[in-house]
Amino acid sequence: MGSHILDRLRARGIPCALLLRETSSRRFIEAHLSEVEILPGAITDPASLRRALRGITRVIHCAGATRALNRGEFFEINHLGARNVVAAVNASATVDRLLLISSLAVAGPAGVDRPAREADPPRPLSVYGQSKLAGELEVTSGCRKEFVVVRPPAVYGPRDKGFFSMFQAVARHVLPRPSATQQLSLVYGPDLADAAVRCLAESAPGRTYFVCSAERVTARQMADEIARQMKVWTVPCPLPAGLLWPICAGAELMGRMTGKPTLLNRQKFAELRAPGWVCDGSRLERELGVTCPTTLRQGIAETLSWYRRADWL
Repeated sequence: MGSHILDRLRARGIPCALLLRETSSRRFIEAHLSEVEILPGAITDPASLRRALRGITRVIHCAGATRALNRGEFFEINHLGARNVVAAVNASATVDRLLLISSLAVAGPAGVDRPAREADPPRPLSVYGQSKLAGELEVTSGCRKEFVVVRPPAVYGPRDKGFFSMFQAVARHVLPRPSATQQLSLVYGPDLADAAVRCLAESAPGRTYFVCSAERVTARQMADEIARQMKVWTVPCPLPAGLLWPICAGAELMGRMTGKPTLLNRQKFAELRAPGWVCDGSRLERELGVTCPTTLRQGIAETLSWYRRADWL
């Protein structure tokens, strides 16, 4: 998401500085590097954060861990990282606003009959969601400057690796058949970036916003749309709930053996079997006039085109 947000900021001619680790990939921001200031550091290094915020007026905190080998790793990045950012923002003489990119995982599961709304009490199912909630609380209870929290659902689009495996499977003539009943809110990456920049500039301080497409879909509909647009023959591969648990457990075990965390694990299984992950983005539209207009069909087309241009497929 950082690269999409940077695209939008630079398109508006807004001067930017980037906090980057030595190991951070520059692949998707390479075109902007000559126009921005690079600040070495990390959200786990408080001293580097304080140095980086000298002269900065507004901060977008979009760093986070979506996969980890254990609970501690999630909380080190998503919770303590947010605490360090808040402390540096509070200590800065120039920063006047902080925007945090959080997650629908904080709110917990919700169906189309009662989508998650900003005023609902948080009910995270996973350690990931718990760690993101802890990060939110650092901002909402500890930030002494203006702040805004943005909660997207699952994000897809160009440059995304999370949903890429679904495209890969279809390219190999395998059609995943996950739940046809679990309703999902999604957001197209560039739409989320547009909304984040608008929230940074225009929203009332202290607000939390869900940012999502108004369209509700299932993972099965997404797989079907990918297959339709790729125009390849496929063999259906049913993924019933009973099969998902050993898949998630096996992926977690493999991650521990290799030292490389995977997106699938036993915590993720609880989210995969939830009745739905649906949120209500009407507050954002009502207060700022911001919508996420890209439909699933349009988003899949743009994403597929990007994957092909980038030689990922």
